[in-house]
Amino acid sequence: MAEKLFYVSVGAVVGACARYLLSNYVAKHAFSAFPYGTLLINVTGSLVLGFFIIVATERLFVADRWRLLLAVGFCGSYTTFSSYAFESFALIEQGQWTQVALNVAGSNLLCLGAVAVGAALARWI
Repeated sequence: MAEKLFYVSVGAVVGACARYLLSNYVAKHAFSAFPYGTLLINVTGSLVLGFFIIVATERLFVADRWRLLLAVGFCGSYTTFSSYAFESFALIEQGQWTQVALNVAGSNLLCLGAVAVGAALARWI
């Protein structure tokens, strides 16, 4: 178990640092208040996760430590949006259109609502 946590931790540290550096770089060079850094991070994290999971499960034998390091650790701390996007994509490939709609609408609406509630609570206390 300690070895698995090591791989997740290393990936998470690298992912969090990459997110921080890229987000700051984009914010410094953006010409508007739109969160381009977050959008870029979500899209690139989704790209990396989608690419890696397919390569790791359909093309090559990839040791579990690489999945823990890259998919769980790096992508998990770089962006959790990548997990949501890949899971939605998997449902699309399976033709589970009702579940896709529920996941997309639910994740977006519920998370936006949760942010609003969290912000309201923070402002209230």
